[in-house]
Amino acid sequence: MSKNIRITKQFSFEAGHALYGYDGKCKNIHGHSYKLSVTVIGKPISDNTNVKFGMVIDFTDLKKIVKQEIVNVFDHATVFNKNTPHLELAMDLKNRGHNVLLVDYQPTSEMMVIDFAEKIKKHLPDHISLHSLKLQETDTSFAEWYASEN
Repeated sequence: MSKNIRITKQFSFEAGHALYGYDGKCKNIHGHSYKLSVTVIGKPISDNTNVKFGMVIDFTDLKKIVKQEIVNVFDHATVFNKNTPHLELAMDLKNRGHNVLLVDYQPTSEMMVIDFAEKIKKHLPDHISLHSLKLQETDTSFAEWYASEN
């Protein structure tokens, strides 16, 4: 009888952002060294003829998904909410050759982790579920997403 096991892989990327309409310093463009922990849950493969025998998911396969959907997209980009006057600033930066990412939400850790969950879930194999995400923007500040609560 196979048991559910959680597997976690950690990633890091650098990104800048600005929070339009915020009442503190974060209204200014600034950056973070983000750390993202991705936890999936599933049963280890029990077919001993499968090259992935004993694995819930190959860490390499999970890495491929997260790199493609999140890390390669957000790393060294500046993220702006496209539904704000920051759009003008974003376009100016883009025209000057900067890597600018326009999203349809306020780019807080909370909203980014929701976006990341949706992007990752689409690419997981059927027998694997996204369990949780933790997005850390500083050593002491992070946002978490849990499938059981969403």
